[in-house]
Amino acid sequence: MANTCFFSFLNGLKRDVGWAMAPRGVHDWREFGKHHVGRPVPVSCCSQVGRPVSVSCSLVGRPVSVSCSQVGRPRLDNLTQDITMELSNTTSSSMWDYLFVDLADPRTNDWFLIKSPTPGLTIMASYLFFVLSWGPRYMKHRKPFELTNILILYNFLQVVFSVYIFCEGLDAGWLTKYSWTCEPVDVSTSPEALRIATGVYMYFLAKISELLDTVFFVLRKKERQITFLHLYHHTGMPMVSWGCTKYYPGGHGTLIGLINSFVHIIMYSYYMMSAMGPQFQKYLWWKKYITTLQMVVLLVVLVDTRAHCNTGQFCLAFLHSFQLLFHDCGYPRWTLFLTLPNAIFFYYLFNDFYYKEYEQRRTKDQKDRDDKDAKRS
Repeated sequence: MANTCFFSFLNGLKRDVGWAMAPRGVHDWREFGKHHVGRPVPVSCCSQVGRPVSVSCSLVGRPVSVSCSQVGRPRLDNLTQDITMELSNTTSSSMWDYLFVDLADPRTNDWFLIKSPTPGLTIMASYLFFVLSWGPRYMKHRKPFELTNILILYNFLQVVFSVYIFCEGLDAGWLTKYSWTCEPVDVSTSPEALRIATGVYMYFLAKISELLDTVFFVLRKKERQITFLHLYHHTGMPMVSWGCTKYYPGGHGTLIGLINSFVHIIMYSYYMMSAMGPQFQKYLWWKKYITTLQMVVLLVVLVDTRAHCNTGQFCLAFLHSFQLLFHDCGYPRWTLFLTLPNAIFFYYLFNDFYYKEYEQRRTKDQKDRDDKDAKRS
């Protein structure tokens, strides 16, 4: 409404013949009316030369001031700049409110780090700056930090955090009332719905805390472990979980977080035992299976075991996220086009990592053994 008002005003200035017919020196709006040719005067008053006046219509409740020239005409260049600035501010403000207020879940929107994307993006930018630039330069001529006790405590807390999220997800939804086929977001303020929303928020905070993984790699000068896969995962998951907390805290998409938390229970248990020293490291032969498990998780994101065979066995039936195309339960289907490509890309990265880390090494070790046997013979 306000935009229409201003554009009408601007058009009126261009076509109003009476405005240009005002004799030089006429600055009083009542005198101006005598020379007007029947069209409404677009300015409320112009009492003296050069004084700013108020346009009769305003934008979002704020009058726009314009200056008058010697002959009582408004300075269109200043007016156009004012109107353009006001419209630009209003458009960006309205778009911001629409994206981050109107579309958001009111139950979670005021929670810490959720209301605006700015704090989260600041954290992510600082993280990337540290691990890619400042951190390596700081550590370049320094010895790596040991951090043994800190790592043990950190990994223990991550295990506890992951156990809590996993158990909450099972007890509050996936083992009790959630449908494995399609589950909408419960947007009510019931204790059950708020419990799920809180679990999603805890998962987001867990992803933020996991940024310390890379920080510790930098401080320990373990640059080899800071791969593209590692950075992509640690950068993408906080942003995705922030969006889930803000817009869809519950429902179908929480299965990914549930299974990911289970994997992290095993993964951080491994890291904790590894930090405890050689007496525990000899029991860590199962390291490579963590990567395999993560690949299985990505397949579970794709594959749902809801359908039963006649024998009672679970069988692979539908793609878990892909089911949204066939079951309309109210969960937004557009998330499918975000989830599936990322799952496929993650699977490719994990598979590539597994091949380079274990298969190539095994091939190289086998070749070395064959060379030694050949020399002996």
